[in-house]
Amino acid sequence: MNICLTNDTFPPTIDGVANAVMNYAQEIYAGGNSCTVAVPYYPGVKDEYPFPVVRFDSYDTTGLIGYRLGNPLRPDVLLDLSRNNFDLIHTHCPFASMVLSRELRGMIRKPVIFTYHTKYDVEIKRAVQNDLLQKAAADLLVNNISACDEVWAVSRGAGENLKALGYQGDYIVMPNGVDLERGRVPEESIHALKEANDIPEGVPVYLFVGRMMWYKGIRIILDALQILKEKQKPFCMVFVGSGMENGEIKEYAESHGLSDVCRFIGPVYEREEICAWYCLGDLMLFPSSFDTNGLVVREASACSLGAVLIKGSCAAEGITDGRNGILIEENAEALAEVLMDDSLTTDKMHEIGEHAMQEIYLSWQDAVANAVRRYEIVMEKGERNEYPDKQITADDFLKFFHDVDEMHQGIREHAMTQYLKHREKVRSIIDRYL
Repeated sequence: MNICLTNDTFPPTIDGVANAVMNYAQEIYAGGNSCTVAVPYYPGVKDEYPFPVVRFDSYDTTGLIGYRLGNPLRPDVLLDLSRNNFDLIHTHCPFASMVLSRELRGMIRKPVIFTYHTKYDVEIKRAVQNDLLQKAAADLLVNNISACDEVWAVSRGAGENLKALGYQGDYIVMPNGVDLERGRVPEESIHALKEANDIPEGVPVYLFVGRMMWYKGIRIILDALQILKEKQKPFCMVFVGSGMENGEIKEYAESHGLSDVCRFIGPVYEREEICAWYCLGDLMLFPSSFDTNGLVVREASACSLGAVLIKGSCAAEGITDGRNGILIEENAEALAEVLMDDSLTTDKMHEIGEHAMQEIYLSWQDAVANAVRRYEIVMEKGERNEYPDKQITADDFLKFFHDVDEMHQGIREHAMTQYLKHREKVRSIIDRYL
């Protein structure tokens, strides 16, 4: 089969969805199939992959949304993609890359699958303070998703979050995998990390891996650790990751007297090193109700590291409390109570980690194999014309761009010039909203 994967982020931007698209492409290619990845252009990037990567024009909106915003309406890019004889299109973001996917579907008449990875309502509210723009982005998201032929969610909780946004269709749960193999790294690698980062011996080491953002539950972690320190419970806390609120988090830790027991490592890109950190930790602290899949929790399980999670969260799906993880209420007191419990010995934490490795681990190879089997069903349904015709239009995207333009004049001038240059219908649409 021949698959087109599209997304709004891809290396050099690193996030969970970009990682998912990368692994989909690698596993599809490794399975003897063909795939092409279509993503926004980044200056100076060289795409050296075994599969082709097509870059479409983008605008520098990193200060607003954290990544570049693509222009999916370039006729030459769409024409080049349409010549690839794709069997289906699988998009992983409901904004620019979704519009490209819908336009491409209008040219090649092949099904579009969308995977819902993250709680975009939270991301929108965090990135955009303007109510009008928030509503425009949310409407665009739901309209775009509703236009797809099939919708997947990485967890049941993610699918229900999508429903809460106003999506009224069906969805299929298709979990993401992890690109780490089961097993531990050599002890000398763990020892080297301890020495290099001044990790003390003989105390529990707690680990957080992910974006350094408050909505990841980091305040719960720090407040709980303050309780532990006040009660003279020995420990060492390691934060691995980066994010826009990294500075605030470090200041908060310092103001609460935690600097001596916390290590802020920053982002780790080498997979062998991240494995060593997972193996070094005794327990993962991940009290996030934001994440839809908890990818780092599954990564940790590959290295036999169990996690403390919020009861009822998406990251906690598949977790049995006290066996392959620990479930708590969403507050610092609950976390502190668990960590202060004398029954939570080092041996107990390691036993939970062993169960996690056996019971919740899912490799990308298996995850994408499941997806490929579903691809075959979607392709057959498409050949039998079982999918109803969906509106093929970029009007809603252009309306969203107009609302962005009202706030960002620089983007407006450049974007409108490009649209007027490449699309005849843009003028009438812009006039409607101007």
